[in-house]
Amino acid sequence: MARMTFRPGFKRDTTPVVELRDVHKAFDGVVVLDGIDLALERSKTTVIIGESGAGKSVILKHIVRLIHPDRGEVYYEGRRIDNLPERTLSRIRPGLGFLFQLNALFDSMTVGQNVAFPLIEHLRMKPKKAAEVAEEKLHMVGLGGIQHKWPAELSGGQKKRVALARAIAVDPKVILYDEPTTGLDPPRSDVINELIRKLQRELSVTSVVVTHDLTSARKVGDRILMIDDGKFIFDGTPQSIMQCSDTRVADFVAGRAAAEDLASLKEGGRR
Repeated sequence: MARMTFRPGFKRDTTPVVELRDVHKAFDGVVVLDGIDLALERSKTTVIIGESGAGKSVILKHIVRLIHPDRGEVYYEGRRIDNLPERTLSRIRPGLGFLFQLNALFDSMTVGQNVAFPLIEHLRMKPKKAAEVAEEKLHMVGLGGIQHKWPAELSGGQKKRVALARAIAVDPKVILYDEPTTGLDPPRSDVINELIRKLQRELSVTSVVVTHDLTSARKVGDRILMIDDGKFIFDGTPQSIMQCSDTRVADFVAGRAAAEDLASLKEGGRR
């Protein structure tokens, strides 16, 4: 095997593109994140799995600074961002693309206008140039030629791809996917999985995918983490999660209800 060599003086950047340090978050007294540490390697896809309400999406919202940690720190490109004023943060946010779970398309805008929106809003790009870039991004997700349609005319899978085209419009360094296959049938879910892999490969982006879909997680992930009770209980490869001996992880992988949940059903039946 050929040995990798580097030019004299060349130094590989090993700084995590995103890092969470001891992040805590509670809502109405309920702890959701309990001292989360997370460092994202560049150009890799990290998948976060776990039960509904486990805090997966809350992690994404901390990264893009939609919410603040109660305690702890969030870094982007080595710079702390959780304490930045909104004006400074607005210059950083274009580096973070976000695919919302429910797409969040503007019904009053055409498909092309939806994709062009962040280019005009954040980069102050001229509308004509923004429309050209939007068309290019739509081609990238396999939807060339639909820029004049309205969101209401699209299928669920098409809406998801339009939202993805918008997320990559400003060429972000990081793409955050919040339940990207929710509401889609298996064939259309697989299209989204293939797009996630394609964009990671062609754009060399760092991706974070939050999902409860283990098939999707194993297909797109370089690394899988599982969160439970506010902490990560698994951190490994798509292959190693299948052999994990932790019963919480094994039950999730097998699609089995936890023993305490089954016990609560029996108790409820005796009342």
